[in-house]
Amino acid sequence: MQKEDCFYLGKIVTKYSFKGELLAKLDTDQPELYEHLDAIFVQVRNNLIPFFVESSQLHKSDLLRVKFEDVDTEGDADALIKSELYLPLKFLPKLEGNKFYYHEVIGFKITDKNFGEIGIITAINDSTAQALFEVDRNGIDILIPMNDEFIIEVNRKTQTITVETPPGLIELYLD
Repeated sequence: MQKEDCFYLGKIVTKYSFKGELLAKLDTDQPELYEHLDAIFVQVRNNLIPFFVESSQLHKSDLLRVKFEDVDTEGDADALIKSELYLPLKFLPKLEGNKFYYHEVIGFKITDKNFGEIGIITAINDSTAQALFEVDRNGIDILIPMNDEFIIEVNRKTQTITVETPPGLIELYLD
């Protein structure tokens, strides 16, 4: 399994018991969807390795208490702390309407209700306080805030997103 075929589920943060149990912090708004998995890919030395789940349950809000098969000692568990967890993209719940996964809209055309066609979404920048669409318009990079109030429609069939940005935002990048 390649990393680009997967989504980031979370990270193992600590041991839970002396029997190899671990606690993983999940990066999701719906941790209950991932409580009863059969297997999880664990990144070990830049390789995704499938680990079969012996048991798992939610622990506090967004932590998953997990026991992997063949991880039976403190030492086995220690070796996995800080490892990232991944699942194949097919395990993502389907989103509808104007909700979308970041990876899903890369390559979509983005159009502004007032400006017209802006360009193609090349990336999502979520390293700032406000996530941003990174848009390529004939070699010019344009950043558009991913604000629910700006997003009018996400059309998966035509692979377009229609937005209504504040007047002058797009032109800032073109002058």
